[in-house]
Amino acid sequence: MTELSRREFAKLIGAVGIASSLPQQPQPQSAGRTIGIQVGAVSFVDEGVAPVLDRFQQDAGINALFIATFSYGRGIAGRQVPGQPLPDHGKQEYDTKFHGGNFARTHEQYYADISLKNIAAPDHPGFDVLARVIPEAKSRGMKTFSWYEDVFRRDLEGIDRLQEVTLSGKKAGTLCFHNSEVQAFWHSLTEDYVRSYPLDGIMWGSERQGPFGNAIGASHGGAHANPLEVACFCEFCKREAKSRGIDVQRAVEGYTKLASLVQASRASHRPADGFFVSIWRLLVKYPEILGWEKLWNDGQQSTYANIYKLAKSIRSDLVVGWHIWHNTSFSPFYRAEQDYADYRRYSDFLKVVMYNNCGGPRLASYVNSVSKTIFGDLSPEEVLDFTYKAQNYQGAPLSELPQKGLSTDYVEQETRRALVGVSSSSVGATSDPKGLNVPKIWPGIDIDIPTGQDEKKTQPQDVRDAVRAAFRGGADGVILSRKYSEMRLANLRAAGEALRT
Repeated sequence: MTELSRREFAKLIGAVGIASSLPQQPQPQSAGRTIGIQVGAVSFVDEGVAPVLDRFQQDAGINALFIATFSYGRGIAGRQVPGQPLPDHGKQEYDTKFHGGNFARTHEQYYADISLKNIAAPDHPGFDVLARVIPEAKSRGMKTFSWYEDVFRRDLEGIDRLQEVTLSGKKAGTLCFHNSEVQAFWHSLTEDYVRSYPLDGIMWGSERQGPFGNAIGASHGGAHANPLEVACFCEFCKREAKSRGIDVQRAVEGYTKLASLVQASRASHRPADGFFVSIWRLLVKYPEILGWEKLWNDGQQSTYANIYKLAKSIRSDLVVGWHIWHNTSFSPFYRAEQDYADYRRYSDFLKVVMYNNCGGPRLASYVNSVSKTIFGDLSPEEVLDFTYKAQNYQGAPLSELPQKGLSTDYVEQETRRALVGVSSSSVGATSDPKGLNVPKIWPGIDIDIPTGQDEKKTQPQDVRDAVRAAFRGGADGVILSRKYSEMRLANLRAAGEALRT
């Protein structure tokens, strides 16, 4: 019997009044569910593989490891971010020379035709995190996932062939999804992991959005985005655009005018017809702007589909899923582009980011950005109120939001929304909706993700409440995030306490 049918069966029993007459045994929240944690190689190097796994099981009931195997960023790999308080475990020092890369062994046969092949992380010489951890995890009945993300350095050999090109013609730090060699790189890395290690699953993440969202600063931290540096306008994208009938020159012209409008808006030069009308008028005059936005998004979605197809062709039993960026909770534009129903074609699970503690400061940052661009006709407080209404959750007023964070009601509501989303028919689907895969929803729960000095800090009760809220919303599991090397042990134990009650 599937998970869904078990739920329906329970509802039927309750409806006819049978459930109350049956003997009930209390079950922990974790029973039959995935309780995951994101962890990097440095934690196993610093604290030892066995002690870390023992702690995970004893303190938090962890049964799935999401090991950061590839990243050049500090979000999922490395120790605590310099400048943030060190946690009460691991080495009490910062890894200020963090480099990143592939923390497993790079098996050369999979990278023969790839320019970007010298990807071995130099941080822990001789330490293959998957080879060392998987046997210990299996002996404890814990599943292991390779967790890799779309974050690179500019100084890598061969990276210049893969980088996006900005509107102004510069090389970006990000890679172009329409570049066939970029797709070949993700193919090689995925094949390496899946063929070389007895993994239970993989999770890939891409915390990026298209050029329109970036141009208007529609994300936390978006106020610092330069609208002239949006991407991608490389030859691969131009070629793809032409094949779709998109006028490349008009797209460039439209984005250049959008950049000028955004720059004027940030300088408080209000157009005669206001900010929203002026931007909307530009979209009507230059439909190529949104055509280019869709082109970018299609490239990202094709990467998901390609990774899924490849992994399943090698091992059909492998569990494949995605880390979904927190921006879905803030930007209605990005949310519209992330239709969970579409993911049914190439997903076994979605780790939807529902970080409520750092979510307050992040939402405030988003509001500060878009209240100076597309929503510049409104006050920041009105933008926040609109965002709550458009995103269908409620939170603190703007003056209190960075200190209070988002409520656990937000976690519950976003969990319910995700479940409805993956249960809906995808627009344009060619198969019977009943025959499509329904991905599991494993909300990402934040524990001690860095925030500013006067902003919300995670407390044990926050973790207990967020985990319980996710399961009230119907989650199939949770993933404790961002990385163990930032988490305080009291907060990790709080997750375990929530799961035992």
